[in-house]
Amino acid sequence: MNWYVVYTKPKWEKKVAEQLTNFGIECYCPLITTVRQWSDRKKKVEVPLFNSYIFVQLADKDRNLVFQSVGVVRYLFWLGKPAIVRDEEIATIKNWLSIADQYDVVVDAFQIGDKITLESGPFITQEATVQEIKKTHYVLVLESLGCTLRMNFK
Repeated sequence: MNWYVVYTKPKWEKKVAEQLTNFGIECYCPLITTVRQWSDRKKKVEVPLFNSYIFVQLADKDRNLVFQSVGVVRYLFWLGKPAIVRDEEIATIKNWLSIADQYDVVVDAFQIGDKITLESGPFITQEATVQEIKKTHYVLVLESLGCTLRMNFK
């Protein structure tokens, strides 16, 4: 069975994942814990790693079952076909989320456009391009994984 990417209504990722699980569909909604600030307090909340996207694992013939959930909009397509995510990529995301807080990031003086190889963490040995440099973080593009990584300074 393949992993597919499902596009959801905004802010419906966790609800859709719960509904699909109740329907017996294997799904994965990667969550990260972040601190949100309101006018009167700060609170740790779990938010989706990918806004409006969840992953579902099912047979090709069963793909229409996801539309039983109210918050599902459509599948993500690539080259005219539903985008398929490999098992290794799902495992990489799960691994990264399980160990993300265990690593300290050492920041050298990089320039925008520099090509670097990550030396620690879940993306070790991945090549990245420095896209943005701010006072509190770097933004790196991991072309081999097709994603952008934000690394905060501690």
